[in-house]
Amino acid sequence: MAGSGAATPLTEQELPALAALLATEGLPTSDIAAAGRCFWRVDAPDGLLGYGGLEVYGRDGLLRSVVVPPERRRKGDGGAVVEAIAREAVALGLERLWLLTIGAAEFFERIGFTRVERGDAPPAIRASAQFAGLCPGSAICLRHDLTALAAIMDGQRKA
Repeated sequence: MAGSGAATPLTEQELPALAALLATEGLPTSDIAAAGRCFWRVDAPDGLLGYGGLEVYGRDGLLRSVVVPPERRRKGDGGAVVEAIAREAVALGLERLWLLTIGAAEFFERIGFTRVERGDAPPAIRASAQFAGLCPGSAICLRHDLTALAAIMDGQRKA
């Protein structure tokens, strides 16, 4: 991974920049302003690494809208974006992340996600707009346990 990024919550005025980048990648944008979505801009000292978001369902989170500008790809910046969002998820008390993807399953597997059946996701996640229709039935479902990251972050707070 190229290094950690700092996550900053997006304001409503910043959502169009996220929507534009998502649209160029063919990713869903129709619900990013809906209630219950949290999005972050992830930056490094040399600029924008990318964006990512969460929908929170109890102790589970739906990771979504992870996108990196084209000029930042293949440098580890995508992993840094996901790591920053995962840290936000732990801070929110989440224990697991779930996601659907059409073309990035191998990327997510390389950074610790595991393929699972869609039916393995909790009912609230399966009822989300992403699962219910925004992502096609052919999308691959992945899960990531946040226990190890939570322990590391807890140890850092105590140090």
